Amino acid sequence: MTIFEMSQKFPQEEKYSLTDQIRRSSRSVCANLAEAWRKRRYKAAFIAKLSDCEAEAAETQVWIKFAVKCSYIDIQQGRELYKNYNQVLKGLVKMINNPNQWIIGK
Repeated sequence: MTIFEMSQKFPQEEKYSLTDQIRRSSRSVCANLAEAWRKRRYKAAFIAKLSDCEAEAAETQVWIKFAVKCSYIDIQQGRELYKNYNQVLKGLVKMINNPNQWIIGK
């Protein structure tokens, strides 16, 4: 929601580019995680969805950098958001590397 609220202040000319992209990628992290959680009966499907989450989180970090460079958000806010996504990525990588503790048993 922080990304959504922050992006409401982006210039109108960014509506179909940066605004749309950062909103889509940030929301996709959550949506893919929900899908991964429901697929945790199947290790490969679980890991695949978590990998999608990881990619979307990394993409969101790229858009955060663009928002800072374009002066749409200040550098401190950008650093805080980027740091939050590093924490998300850390958790995702841990789950990807240790999926068995999350998989529903047979």
